[in-house]
Amino acid sequence: MSVVKSDLIRELANNYPSFLKRDLTKLFEIAIYEMQEALKRGERVELRDVFTIEARVQKARISRNPRTNEKVDTPEKKAISFKMSKEWAKNINEKI
Repeated sequence: MSVVKSDLIRELANNYPSFLKRDLTKLFEIAIYEMQEALKRGERVELRDVFTIEARVQKARISRNPRTNEKVDTPEKKAISFKMSKEWAKNINEKI
């Protein structure tokens, strides 16, 4: 099952009826935008007791094309590293 932004906002609106849906939408978009910008700057994003996201740099290297066995230069790039907290993993696995 995938999670859709509209489903998250609907759930937030149900749990917090005093907030307007458009305000929750704006708040959610700001939070996602700030996470993206922090990762672009090379910073670590951490939501305590939930997860940690970090942008790691993969060094430039010479790789191999598996079909032709030809050597290919692979440029340096960033990759996202996601780590779930132990508590969150425990809660998820208990419900299955």
